[in-house]
Amino acid sequence: MRVGTVALVGRPNVGKSTLVNNLVGQKVAITSPKPQTTQFSIYAVYESEDVQIVFVDTPGIFAKAPRKDINLEAERVLKEQIDIVLYIIDHTRKRGIEENRVLGILRKVQKPKILVINKIDKEKPSFRQDYRFLEDEFDSVVEVSALKNKNLPILLSEILKYLHEGEKIVIREDMPTPAINLDSKLYIGENIREKAFLVLRDELPYSIRVEVDDVAPRKNGMFYIKARLITTVDRYKKMIIGAGGARIKQIGSMARRELELATGQKIYLDLKVEVEE
Repeated sequence: MRVGTVALVGRPNVGKSTLVNNLVGQKVAITSPKPQTTQFSIYAVYESEDVQIVFVDTPGIFAKAPRKDINLEAERVLKEQIDIVLYIIDHTRKRGIEENRVLGILRKVQKPKILVINKIDKEKPSFRQDYRFLEDEFDSVVEVSALKNKNLPILLSEILKYLHEGEKIVIREDMPTPAINLDSKLYIGENIREKAFLVLRDELPYSIRVEVDDVAPRKNGMFYIKARLITTVDRYKKMIIGAGGARIKQIGSMARRELELATGQKIYLDLKVEVEE
């Protein structure tokens, strides 16, 4: 069997989480237009009859990180037992300090490296020429659209070239679904946090987090989920709740629908907002 561990690195909001979700074939990482929605590394498994790949989706690398530990997370992952590194770039964005930081980290890594140029479904703007020099530093280059699933089989074929023969890294029967290191409460919390990003966009502070207090089946066959959106300032709480509770209702409704789709269960989501300085 061909096996290996593949780390995805890049600046914030280049599409790493979308790429992992679509390579694996199910939602394991939250995705939103707000940079730095991934706050910790997420491990997910791709598996076919004779291949198993563990993908590691790392937080985006900032020029100036909102938390000092975020940039260190990607470096920590690359020091683990990684077989291949995917460097994801967004050709519609100019190069900057963040790209230089990513390159500085990657140049220390002595593993096969694949340059993945994402968002090719967008023709303009394009700064493709700004990244052309990188092609000589990588073992191969693949252009994809993670969002549109374009050229993902080509990317998988390139990854297969660098896998090794071995035993399965993860036994699926022992693996929480849908990702190795996401238990049910963490998955639910990440799902709710994603919906908050989608509803509030740039208004939402990075300090927000979600605590899932209870997940329990009810006698009527419905699952009861009790969760709290926690922020740091009272004005943020009012912003999240919205006029007449409109925003928190929208966040809860979006999260509930996706969780019902993922689990095949009817869900009652009890969602509240709290302030914790």
